[in-house]
Amino acid sequence: MDTLLLSRIQFAANISFHILFPTITIALGWLLLWFRLRFNRTGDQAYMDAYFFWVKVFALSFAMGVVSGITMSFQFGTNWPGFMESVGNIAGPLLAYEVLTAFFLEAVFLGIMLFGFRRVSGRVHTLATFLVAFGTTMSAFWILVLNSWMHTPQGYEIRDGVAYATDWLAIVFNPSMPYRLVHVLLASGLTVAFLVAGLSALRWLFGDRGRANMLALRSGLTLGAVLIPLQILAGDLHGLNTLEHQPQKVAAMEANWETGPRVPLVLFAIPDEAARENRFEIGIPGGASLILKHDLDGVVPGLNDFVAEDGTVLHPPVTPLFFAFRIMVGVGFAMLFVAWIGSFVIWRRGDINRPLAFVLVPMALSGWVATLAGWYTTEIGRQPWLVSGVLKTADAVTTVPATSVGITLAAYLLVYAALIAAYLSVIVALALKAAKVPQRPPSVKDPGIDPDPAMAFGMGR
Repeated sequence: MDTLLLSRIQFAANISFHILFPTITIALGWLLLWFRLRFNRTGDQAYMDAYFFWVKVFALSFAMGVVSGITMSFQFGTNWPGFMESVGNIAGPLLAYEVLTAFFLEAVFLGIMLFGFRRVSGRVHTLATFLVAFGTTMSAFWILVLNSWMHTPQGYEIRDGVAYATDWLAIVFNPSMPYRLVHVLLASGLTVAFLVAGLSALRWLFGDRGRANMLALRSGLTLGAVLIPLQILAGDLHGLNTLEHQPQKVAAMEANWETGPRVPLVLFAIPDEAARENRFEIGIPGGASLILKHDLDGVVPGLNDFVAEDGTVLHPPVTPLFFAFRIMVGVGFAMLFVAWIGSFVIWRRGDINRPLAFVLVPMALSGWVATLAGWYTTEIGRQPWLVSGVLKTADAVTTVPATSVGITLAAYLLVYAALIAAYLSVIVALALKAAKVPQRPPSVKDPGIDPDPAMAFGMGR
């Protein structure tokens, strides 16, 4: 493995670890706001019990996201100096906007949200919860602006090999940004929906039939049932946008080698990039044309169109895109069936049953699987470009020896494996501890705070 490949793996490892936690905090902040608003309206203590359990998960996830995000930012200097040298005039301000408009907002009001509920009024605590949720969303907005610009760059000019902004509105609202932003925000919502439903189901299996746990479980299932059809629609629109601006990526996702009409939707195959064909292919005739062009006779681009006359391959690697895309779609349809069936069961029974609980528990991490699969599809699909049409990945990599990169990669992987294990252990332990606590009866009195503030951080109850 050379420096280029090792650096790519290292950045992939860093961002794969980091993205897990913002994917939770973005949507979980809004769910916490929902619990807080329902408590304000009804005075039902169960909503605050749900709030104080899930704010622990939010705080832990937020801390993990901040630490891993700082580590990830070092990669620009250590592994990819050519990135900032070439497009730093655009990437730098966008990252700064994220810090100024989002990170500072979160940092200020997170303290009030976590520690101030006994010291401020209910309205101020609600406002702090809203501002933290808004801040996490704004953070996602700016990061996705930069990422989308790297896929569909506009509003710039190149002078002496360096990109300079000419139109910030075109940069921010580049062609793929709206689709990518909606797709990622919905993915965050689904990740949280199944995390909440799965962890609540685990508590249910350990005997927690309390109202707070059932409110959270029902909220997770309902959120999943509502969002997954919207995600399927958003994914279709995002795919059409990608077909317009990055047809080689779509061709690789579909493992379609020849341009033509009535292209089959390949359900399974083993792409052979050397022979430029698929082995053991199972497909639906005309399916890809119908999905991508909404016409059975629609012409879908093939990978053979993206090979230079000298034989240079101008499209991304096929096999990882082909399988990552199918994992994402497969998990998405599993979410659809589980959320709808679970919502029907809880609507009919007013409760879940053991078979459904045993399905929901492993589905708690399904959002992570789908998010990573979708992220790999997006980012590998941009290769060989780091910024499409502007900067190739190979031209931005460091000159640090491969041995040094390999050592730091191994260290990162060991630390991240330990942190993931610790994170999952803690949230499972929180769930099991909560399941053993006798539930308080609902209260119609709104004190604006929880009687025992220590419970918010696992020190009480």
